[in-house]
Amino acid sequence: MIGSANPGQPSPPQPPYNIVALSDSKVDLDLHIEESTGEIKTKRTLDHEARDTYSFIAFPQHGENVENIRVLLRVQDENDNAPTFPISVMNIQFPENTARDVKRPLEAAIDRDTGIYNTQRYAIVSGNTNNEFRLSSQRLHNGVLFLDLQINGFLDRETTQYYSLLIEAWDGGTPPLKGSMIVNITIQDMNDNQPIFIQSRYFATVPENATIGTSVLEVLATDTDAGENGRISYSINRRQSDRENMFQINPKTGVISVNRPLDFETKEVHELVVVARDNGEQPLETSAFVSIRVIDVNDNQPTINLIFLSDDATPKISEDAQPGEFVARISVNDPDSKEEYPNVNVTLEGGEGHFGLTTHDNIIYLMIVSRPLDRELKPNYSLVVSATDQGNPPLHASRQFDLQVTDLNDNAPEFDQTVYSAYVLEVADPGTSVFQLSASDRDEGNNSAITYSIRNTPETHSDWFQIDSRTGLITTRSHVDCETEPVPQITVIATDSGSPAQSSSATVRVTIRDVNDNEPIFDQSFYNVSVQESEPVGNCILKWEEVHGKRLRQI
Repeated sequence: MIGSANPGQPSPPQPPYNIVALSDSKVDLDLHIEESTGEIKTKRTLDHEARDTYSFIAFPQHGENVENIRVLLRVQDENDNAPTFPISVMNIQFPENTARDVKRPLEAAIDRDTGIYNTQRYAIVSGNTNNEFRLSSQRLHNGVLFLDLQINGFLDRETTQYYSLLIEAWDGGTPPLKGSMIVNITIQDMNDNQPIFIQSRYFATVPENATIGTSVLEVLATDTDAGENGRISYSINRRQSDRENMFQINPKTGVISVNRPLDFETKEVHELVVVARDNGEQPLETSAFVSIRVIDVNDNQPTINLIFLSDDATPKISEDAQPGEFVARISVNDPDSKEEYPNVNVTLEGGEGHFGLTTHDNIIYLMIVSRPLDRELKPNYSLVVSATDQGNPPLHASRQFDLQVTDLNDNAPEFDQTVYSAYVLEVADPGTSVFQLSASDRDEGNNSAITYSIRNTPETHSDWFQIDSRTGLITTRSHVDCETEPVPQITVIATDSGSPAQSSSATVRVTIRDVNDNEPIFDQSFYNVSVQESEPVGNCILKWEEVHGKRLRQI
């Protein structure tokens, strides 16, 4: 029993009451009121957090001077609820460059109790290394004590990158009830650390015959940042070093390797500036110096320098060159030798004995003509100059070249016959083709360019004919006459274009084929002849001559 709807009334029992709940109090669910006595009893355990008041009116069913009773029942709160966080674990992040006093709201604890029994305070119980964080709270009009996490120091991911704070909430009961929540804090990396080489200067050696791709050394840098901020890429500062790209570096591993053929004789020491750069949005970098010494090896063969002594400095010699005449100047050098006069053996191969070498100091050699040359027999020679040093093993070099023997106009044109026969009709018109002949010349170029001509000899009637100077075609210049000269002879001259020019000749016998183009003419208009009657048959009794034809006829 928690009370009476008829306080102060003496027994015996009062008239029965009718109960009317007010404001959706749901009195009939949680309370039982005796209609006869007005005693109020609970039907079940009351919960202040579910309903803190009940109100109803009791109407007497009969009687005089009996008033209606208005009843307001308040449920007193007890500390039966602990503060409770909506979640048991909360994950948040802070950049490591977050300023001091920056706040981040946390989930507030909810306590269903009210007043002093509600949440009163928060505290970080554990995990707050070096007191980097603190809590602040504020109660708003809804009674909730809201919670903020504040930066209390300076965050450094490289020192501590993760915090796990145990936060507790207490109410004001005696003893107080509490709830807890784990706040996991991840410190986000910022690119606040530059890469650092484990050495500021590196030294290495490499043989000069190292092949491309040979590893020389590995540089190493570290970066305490995380992710892309701590991922390092390596490079060579080409503006300050190794502009010839003799070396390359693996951007991921830092391995430096040979990128181009090395040469001790050209450069003995290579100084590199190697850069380590992180991959942050605003990348940071640092440098180290690498000194690479090239180790000398006997890797250089002798060098051969050929200078040809022709007018245009090309490999050629005239066929009229005499033995002892110079063809080329040959100089040799051994880059591996430190001596002024390196000991190199030079030989000449090819040439079929027509060429040789001479020297006075084993540095400068002269190639000379040893035997007479004839371009018409052999126009080119393939020669090889070889040089061998005294290394162990010896290194060898050679230069191959083709030597051209230039032409001298030492051959006249040649006809394949000395006498040719041709025919032409007596009635041929001027320009009629008679015969074509050809000559050859063993020389070359202008020395073998042939022109044709006819030697002018009137007594042979050569003026009846003409010849094409380029093709050698003989044609009639005018009408020919078999009766004047039945077989005229033409002398054709073939002349080359050399200087001085050479020529040869051939004879062309042209037979003029007669046609019946002349009527007989007697040398007398009357002949008187006597003949014996005993003259034998067949004896000549008369002779006459054709005047124009100059032929003797007889009867």
